Amino acid sequence: MNVSKQLAIILAIITALIWGLTFLIIKSAMVVLGPMSLGLARFAIASCLLLIPFLLKKNWPSLKARDLPAMAGAGLIGVTLYFLGENNGIKLLSASESSIIIGTIPVLTVLTERIFLKVRLSRAQYTGAAMSAIGVSVIVMESLKLSANPIGYLFMALAAFAWVVYGFMTKKLAGKYTRMEITFWQSLFGGIGFIPFVFFEKLDWSMVNTSIVLQVLYLAVLGSAVGYFFYITSLDVLGTSVASVFINLIPVVSVIASFFILKERLTMFQILGGIITIAGVYLANRVRRQKTSVTV
Repeated sequence: MNVSKQLAIILAIITALIWGLTFLIIKSAMVVLGPMSLGLARFAIASCLLLIPFLLKKNWPSLKARDLPAMAGAGLIGVTLYFLGENNGIKLLSASESSIIIGTIPVLTVLTERIFLKVRLSRAQYTGAAMSAIGVSVIVMESLKLSANPIGYLFMALAAFAWVVYGFMTKKLAGKYTRMEITFWQSLFGGIGFIPFVFFEKLDWSMVNTSIVLQVLYLAVLGSAVGYFFYITSLDVLGTSVASVFINLIPVVSVIASFFILKERLTMFQILGGIITIAGVYLANRVRRQKTSVTV
C-alpha cells in the first residue's frame, strides 16, 4: 500500500495521541500489574492480533534467516528494553514527567544521525528540532519543581536511547518486509523478551478487575498493534529524523490529559513549552515538504 507524505504525517500525529495517553494508562495499570508483567500481557495480545490478518490470508509472515538477528534485535531493543525503561520510569515518576523524557528522542536522533551517519540536514530542520527540545526543556524544568526521582529519570533515559537505536534498526528492515510483518515480528520477539523478568514480579490475581483488563487491551490494541504499525509506516515514508520529531507531541498530550484525568498540575510554563514543541514539529515538517536544499 502506497502512503503519501501527508497521510504519513497524519498517522504520526495519531500515533503521538495514542502513545501520549498510554503514559496515564500504564501509571494506572501498574497499581496492580508489575512493569514487565504489563509489558508481557500487552505484547502477547498485540502479537496475536497482528497474526490474524496473515491467518485470514493463509500467508505466514515472512522472515529470512539472515534477517532474524536484526529483526529479533529490533524487537528486544524497541520493545523489551524500551518498556523496561518506560514502565519502571512511569512507576517512579508522574505520567507527565515520564512523557517529557521521551520527548528528547528527536534531539538524540538528530545527534546520532549527524555524528554516526554524517547525515546533512537543513538549518531549518535543526531549528525545528531545537525548538522542540527547548519546549520539552521548559516542561522538564517546571516539572522538576513538582517532584524528582533520579532513578526514574535514568529508566526513562534508557527508554529514550533504546528508541533511537530501534528507529535506525527498523529503517534498515523497512525495504525488505511489509510494515505488518515488521510490526508482528518485533512485537513477538519483544514480548518474548519480557518472560525472564516476569518471574521476579508478584501478581495478585484478586486485584485484576474489568478496568485493568480494559487498560491492558488499550495498550495492546492501540498502543502496540496500531501504534507500532502507524509509527513504522511514518518512519518508512518520512525518515527517522522527521518521524521521530512527532515523539515531541507525546508529552504535550500526556501533560494535558494528566491535568484533566489524573489531576496533575498544569502550569503556564508547561503550556508555553507545549506551544514551542508543536511549533518545532510544524517547522521541521514544513521544511521537509518544501524540500529545502540548505544544509549545514
